Amino acid sequence: MSVLVALMNLLLLVIALALLSPATEAQQGTYRYHVCPNTTTFPVNSTHRGNRDSLLASLSSNGTRGNGFYNTTAGRNPDTVYGLFLCRGDLSAEVCQGCVTFAATDISRRCPVEMIAIAWYDECLIRYSNVNIFSAEAEEPATVLFNSQNITDQDRFNQQVQAMMSETATLAANTPPGAKKFAARATAANLSSSIQTLYSLGQCTPDLSSSDCDRCLRFAIGNLPRGSQGGRVLSPSCNVRYEIYLFYNQTAVAPPPSPPPAPISGGNGNGRRSWPIIVAIVVPIAVIILIFFLACWVLKRRGKKKYDAIRAENAGYDITTVEALQYDFTTIETATNNFSDSNKLGEGGFGDVYKGVLPNKQEIAVKRLSRGSGQGAEEFKNEVVLVAKLQHRNLVRLMGFCLEREEKILIYEYVPNKSLDYFVFDPAKQGQLDWSRRYKIIGGIARGMLYLHVDSRLRIIHRDLKASNILLDGDMSPKISDFGMARIFGVDQTQGTTRRVVGTYGYMAPEYAMQGQFSVKSDAYSFGVLVLEIISGQRNSNFYQTDGAEDLINYAWKLWKDERPLELLNPVLRDNYARNEVIRCIQLGLLCVQEDPADRPTMATVVLMLNSYSATLPMPKEPAFVLHSRTDGSMPYKGLESTSQSIPLSINEVSITELDPR
Repeated sequence: MSVLVALMNLLLLVIALALLSPATEAQQGTYRYHVCPNTTTFPVNSTHRGNRDSLLASLSSNGTRGNGFYNTTAGRNPDTVYGLFLCRGDLSAEVCQGCVTFAATDISRRCPVEMIAIAWYDECLIRYSNVNIFSAEAEEPATVLFNSQNITDQDRFNQQVQAMMSETATLAANTPPGAKKFAARATAANLSSSIQTLYSLGQCTPDLSSSDCDRCLRFAIGNLPRGSQGGRVLSPSCNVRYEIYLFYNQTAVAPPPSPPPAPISGGNGNGRRSWPIIVAIVVPIAVIILIFFLACWVLKRRGKKKYDAIRAENAGYDITTVEALQYDFTTIETATNNFSDSNKLGEGGFGDVYKGVLPNKQEIAVKRLSRGSGQGAEEFKNEVVLVAKLQHRNLVRLMGFCLEREEKILIYEYVPNKSLDYFVFDPAKQGQLDWSRRYKIIGGIARGMLYLHVDSRLRIIHRDLKASNILLDGDMSPKISDFGMARIFGVDQTQGTTRRVVGTYGYMAPEYAMQGQFSVKSDAYSFGVLVLEIISGQRNSNFYQTDGAEDLINYAWKLWKDERPLELLNPVLRDNYARNEVIRCIQLGLLCVQEDPADRPTMATVVLMLNSYSATLPMPKEPAFVLHSRTDGSMPYKGLESTSQSIPLSINEVSITELDPR
């Protein structure tokens, strides 16, 4: 009987753990973040104000809706207000009602006269606008929260998080019509040689289509922090989260284990009565243990397959993938009108670029590489296949290649608004980029570079980041071009050195220009130069001496040292700009062009600095001036491959927020 008592105690413990949930029946929401741009406001005593208050009251009174979501309008044009709330899918109607009631009051206090507002809480989000927001996917503004405690084996942990979040997104996006677009999962994870449970959650507003929900969740997952024990992304249309502790109501996500059968009364002998009880106890425990070990085995096997797949990709290529990417030369020749000068978009160090139109009317940009790259056909194919898999909104998409008649041709998506230098450096066109657009362009470039350095499946060092390699789409959003293609021409870029320095004078870091040392920090240097050029409207490589400065970096440093940083700002912007943003960007640009690579921030730090005003920027030292940098080989190179940097922060859970519109 002692064995029976022990087994019963063990079963009770398992049931208690399964029922235990950190989600509490809170009577009000736990505030996380809010955004209400003051670019569109209404008078205090106005019809719009009355409609906004009426809408919030309506949302509050419908907080007990069964699916935790409700949208409605108040008023008539031009003062119509559109609003909605979304409660976390695992919470009860009572908790949802408490959060929405609190949020309706809280958001009106935080955003008293703004026409557009959104506020996030642990239990719900509430949102309203003067334009229709229903059934429309909105990824921005987005807020990123992360746990400041790091994981030791970050690569393995990140792979496990990505795999689990991808499965969670698929489940959430493909729920039946009318159901909550919500999913939560728990899986075993290997953390520092120990097994822990990893928990995830994904949710969209139910008014989105499955494809829009999936797109929103994938965007959010792509912006999750890397290497942290937990993180989440909150956007207007969806949210995702992962932790190494149970943060949602598990009983609302999955049904609790079935209770054991009641003891059978009657019968002769204690042995006959005990056996059914023992079987009822032992079998569920055995099943739980079996599932646990099976999950561990699946994770281990999946990790091995992924590792083997990456090795296979590096060793060769999948012929079906290559065929899908390969274009024949005749098609490209026809698309570009036989590479006519009238179709030429530009010239670069690696070849000329032409506009083309495929038979299906799709516009493309064709880069005809110079024939002196010295790279074999197989290596070229492998590089293209890998880089074509890189997908980010701030990268120009590589669509394919052509490898015929000793030609090496790359086919990119066509971006209509030319390159950044076309606007920034042309006195007649500088006015088309106001400060708000320039600030968004700086942020977009930073996010694209962060993807190349950290978030993509490869670590890509661009080596030629400059204004002419930043293309602008129809919305004037930046797209980095030529990313990763410099790898085609290098000897062995994975080692961090090269005998063939490629790049553009004025953008190259001193250690790269003089010694061939490249890293994420040499890209950071180029980014810093680019930021100073965007602010000033002047080229670093074609700078006319001002105040005794020989280049733009020198001039920016003199102004900073003399406490006159705003004099760097392009005169066309001086009637309308955000003073704090400009100074912050100048400071960030100077930090990126420090002589010692270890003093430069990584792109992860840059993104944080651009989007979180709680992050304190260190004071820059005198930056690197290429013409006067050391040439004795004593350049310090500590921290070249670092991908993280400690920043003094006021709280453990730090928010990185993209405020849009600005």
